[in-house]
Order: sequence, then C-alpha cells, then structure tokens
Amino acid sequence: MLRITLEQWRMFRAVVEFGGFNQAAQSIHKSQSSIHNAVGKIESALNVKLFTIQGRKTVLTEAGEMMLRRANYLLDEAAKVEAIGQTLGEGIESKLRIAVDAIFPQQLLYKVLNDTSSQYPQLRIELHESVLMGGNELLVNDQVDIAITGFPIAAGFHEELCNIEFIAVAHPDHPLHAIDREITLEDLKSHRQIVVRDSANKHKQDGGWLGADQRWTVTHLRTSIDMISNGLGFAWLPKIAIEKQLAAGQMKALNLTHNSSRSAKLHLLFKDGDKLGPAARAFLGELRYQVMENL
Repeated sequence: MLRITLEQWRMFRAVVEFGGFNQAAQSIHKSQSSIHNAVGKIESALNVKLFTIQGRKTVLTEAGEMMLRRANYLLDEAAKVEAIGQTLGEGIESKLRIAVDAIFPQQLLYKVLNDTSSQYPQLRIELHESVLMGGNELLVNDQVDIAITGFPIAAGFHEELCNIEFIAVAHPDHPLHAIDREITLEDLKSHRQIVVRDSANKHKQDGGWLGADQRWTVTHLRTSIDMISNGLGFAWLPKIAIEKQLAAGQMKALNLTHNSSRSAKLHLLFKDGDKLGPAARAFLGELRYQVMENL
C-alpha cells in the first residue's frame, strides 16, 4: 500500500514549480494549508526534509531535489497511463497530427495520407511541413503525434526511414555552368546560394554548404526550387523533388570537383507507441510500405 498519493506528489511539485507554498496554492487552486499538509505527509512518511527556508525563499534540500526527479517521472508516467486509457476508451482517434520534413517526397506522402484517409474517412489530418529541427521541436512540445525528420530524439521511438539524395544545381544559363572545368568550392563563394531556413524556434541547424558570400534564406523548399529555376542562384536540392525541372531543362547539375551529390537520412519518430490509435498505426504501416517500395 502506497503511503503517498499522486495528488500529494503533485502539490509537492507545484511548490517547486511556482516558487513557494502560497504561490502553489494560488496556481493550482488549493488552500495553503492543504499544500503544507501534503508536503508534511511526504516528509513524515519518508522521514526526509524536502524544503528549507532561506530568507523569503523556499528552497529544495538535497533530498528534495532527488525526490523531485522521482516525482516528476512518477507524475509524467501517470499522465501517460491516463492518455493511453483515453485513447483505448475512445477507439479510433478523430485527429492525427504529423510533422514531415520538406525534403520527404511529396507524391509519396500524398499517397500515404490518401490511403490512410480512405481507411478512416472521419479522420482529420493536420500536416506540419517542417525543415531540419522543426519537426523534432513540434514532437517534443506535443504539437504532433508523429514526425519525419532528419534528426533522431533521445527520448521516444525512432527508426531510420530513408535516404534522400541531394545534388548541387543551377539554371543552365547560370554563370557557374560557363566555367570550362570542374567547379570548386572557391568558385561557389562568388555566387548566391539559396538555402531553406530551419523551421524550429530553438536549437536551429544549418543544412548544406554555407560558404557563399551571398546567401538568400527562404522558408519553403518550393521557393528555393522556383528561385533556382529562374536563375537566381545555386543550391543543393533533393533530386527526387526536382526531376521535372531537370527534365525540362530548368535546372542542371553543377560539375563540382566533390560534394556535387550528398545524402540526408530521414527518421520516423514518435514519443510513445502505446498512445497511438489505429489510424496512426495505419499511417505508419502505409508509410513504411510505400518507402520500401519506392525509395
């Protein structure tokens, strides 16, 4: 029989989170005496001192810091259990939120989404088109259920999904194509590079060679493709995304001495598989199948 309830642990964490007993009481709508009583019961049951008073501040003791780490884990796991139970109780989820890096092949993504919707016609799909760390940030902040990104996460599930080939390209009339020899990185420095901005708000990453003195940064991959097609610079772009432009003569691969082609790995991420409903599982199954067949 547990001597301390989840509610008592929650009140203990609130004191830490809001900086004192009075602040915690106001924030979680409990009386100050209830908060004091809950913390006192924990201290009595475990024979530890959780807080000490320094001036006007309520400060964790060393034992309190250790118990806070354990309490955080306990409360977070309890929240997960409730979320899983809610998913099971509701059956088929009504909404699926997915973050997909812009370099993932669009036509393949559209097919996976359409096949998932065919199985679950009432499902509402929210698609977040992300760049670099943007998908990871959305997943960590619980703004999406599933993410396809270039970076794995430490906590949660991840698997390698596919490799995307990038090639360095410019419009056929671009001055770089007039160089009658292999193009060096020094040659590139004198010309404008088009790069796509990381969609994350924090912990941004740079993708691709960024040594050009001139650089235009855009938000969408489609904008970069359009700029290159109009002769406004050079870029490393996903080969599968520019097949039409290459075939139509709107772009041409640069004859670089090295790094004219490179590969980027995409990962499939989600936090907790037990929280995913049948529609999410159907999406994952169709995604893996289409990637295996087409990439």
